[in-house]
Amino acid sequence: MIMVKEYSAHETAVIDEGCKIGKGTKIWHFSHIMNGSEIGENCNIGQNVVVSPGVKLGRNVKVQNNVSIYSGVICDDMYFSDPQWYLQISSIPQ
Repeated sequence: MIMVKEYSAHETAVIDEGCKIGKGTKIWHFSHIMNGSEIGENCNIGQNVVVSPGVKLGRNVKVQNNVSIYSGVICDDMYFSDPQWYLQISSIPQ
């Protein structure tokens, strides 16, 4: 069976095996999508973004350049991340 890729990724992006990436999603330069992460349909993952294992991004999510999203983070549909942010789960209330 031939798998058709329904998303686009720049040739410098690293997409690990075992990721789920939705139709119409775009992944830009030097980004790393790690094993076990899930990205919904029509998302835009900017340049130099890291999506760690276990991260779940909804549909139509936009992640700007230089963002790190760490394991356990779940972003709802239509989430927008400013550039140069990091998102993590903290065991200490903020």
